[in-house]
Amino acid sequence: MTEETPEARDFIRDIVQADLVAGTHKSVVTRFPPEPNGYLHIGHAKSICLNFGIAQEFGGRCHLRFDDTNPAKEEQEYIDAIKDDVHWLGFDWGTNLHHASDYFEQLYLWAEKLIQDGKAYVDDQTADEIRATRGTLTEAGTNSPFRTRSIDENLDLFRRMRAGEFPDGTRVLRAKIDMASGNINLRDPVMYRILHAPHPRTGTAWKIYPSYDFAHGQSDAIETITHSVCTLEFADHRPLYDWFIEHLPVPSRPRQYEFARLNLTHTVLSKRVLTALVKGGHVAGWDDPRMPTLAGFRRRGVPPEAIRDFIKRVGVAKSNSVVEAGMLDFSIREALNRAAPRRMAVLRPLKVVIENYPEGKTETLEAVNHPDDASLGTRQVTFGRELYVEHDDFMENPPKKFFRLSPGQEVRLRYAYFIKCREAIKNAAGEVVELRCTYDPETKGGNAPDGRKVKATLHWVAAADAVDAEVRLYNPLFLSPAPSGGEGFAADLNPQSLEVIRDAKLEPAAAIGNAPNAVHCAVQFERLGYFCPDKDSAPGKPVFNRTVGLRDSYAKAKD
Repeated sequence: MTEETPEARDFIRDIVQADLVAGTHKSVVTRFPPEPNGYLHIGHAKSICLNFGIAQEFGGRCHLRFDDTNPAKEEQEYIDAIKDDVHWLGFDWGTNLHHASDYFEQLYLWAEKLIQDGKAYVDDQTADEIRATRGTLTEAGTNSPFRTRSIDENLDLFRRMRAGEFPDGTRVLRAKIDMASGNINLRDPVMYRILHAPHPRTGTAWKIYPSYDFAHGQSDAIETITHSVCTLEFADHRPLYDWFIEHLPVPSRPRQYEFARLNLTHTVLSKRVLTALVKGGHVAGWDDPRMPTLAGFRRRGVPPEAIRDFIKRVGVAKSNSVVEAGMLDFSIREALNRAAPRRMAVLRPLKVVIENYPEGKTETLEAVNHPDDASLGTRQVTFGRELYVEHDDFMENPPKKFFRLSPGQEVRLRYAYFIKCREAIKNAAGEVVELRCTYDPETKGGNAPDGRKVKATLHWVAAADAVDAEVRLYNPLFLSPAPSGGEGFAADLNPQSLEVIRDAKLEPAAAIGNAPNAVHCAVQFERLGYFCPDKDSAPGKPVFNRTVGLRDSYAKAKD
């Protein structure tokens, strides 16, 4: 496993430490509460690392709790994917897997208690009417005409709502707080709505479902969560969180703390937009390597330790900011540079014929698997009369500082020999399709006995055993550094976010895409970047995704 950034302190951890020292809590209990209405993205990784990390560091526990209160948008596929992602990221909830639906009966009974205490009522207004009477930031809301219903009438209506007597949208249960409150969340928020939809876990048992604001704090209390950590957009909801805790006989009194969410350049983390990308066919699914989902990163070959390292580098703050995507690439590159074995691949092949190398002859040369890790050993690569090099490594009329192949120019082939270009062969369209070269047999291993030097070393693949492969080059999905998270997101899509190369050539040791345990295991294609076998690979037909390039743009930006 690669080295990771040392653990940093932050204000959340300071709060936890102080609570333990003061004896406010004997142990720490946190939770990660995803909604199963989509796949997890890189923003969720920050919450996962924070909540599970705090539990690990302070000897506590972290619960995985599904906030499954909206069955109209929830699917088992999402539930399974979320579990896989949390495990992939390196965390485990042990026996502490929970669902808001586990507490539906208790939540219902508490809702009845609020009715009996005169603190909740059934409202017959439509959603639009409720929205219109809620007021604005500068104007108070207007009391519902149903706010003065009697306790008995409210209980009767609420029980009939549960029994399924009324159509969707005809009634809601609202908390009776203060329609003139400066905090709009306290203006009689909705606690329950009618929804005749089957639930992934409870089937058709329920016809009403609790809101997030009502279910969340009470679920925390049931599970004796000590520190309910969430992102800043929930700061205005904290008074409502506390109001429910104060007015209900809950078994514990958790507290909510907010931190800044993760925002990346060239990235949209709105689940609504991500869903639209998938359903609109803009990407090939939730695990498309262009998606900012954890499944997408995994398919692209990003190791989980790189995600964890990135989250540590970002840190935990109290104010929102935008992080350069290059910082994430830096963490990915750092992790892969230490661990990924080296291979040779040619993405845009140009044939080379070494005219003075005997026809029919091949030889094997030794190549190191990692220049900085001798424990990874070596491999054998084939060398012969016909090779492939990158088309970009040849120019017929090069500029002054072009040191790669050109007529009369000598270069080194990695692990092999010096070769010199003698002639470029063109097709009828005038395009270079083949190079005629000579080699110096005295330079085996890449060094000249006479001490002469060359200024370029090229990677290559022998034609004798080259493996044909498809390689997919991924670029940012959005052109703008700050893409629209609204309806106009499609206008920011990058038409060059994916380039597919179908005739790449790989050395045999790189062609592992058909091995079941090879998927997601990145390798470095020398001089090109880090690549990962894709699940679309088939026997004899490997498919590779580019994980990240070799250029360290983030480090350069810091200089």
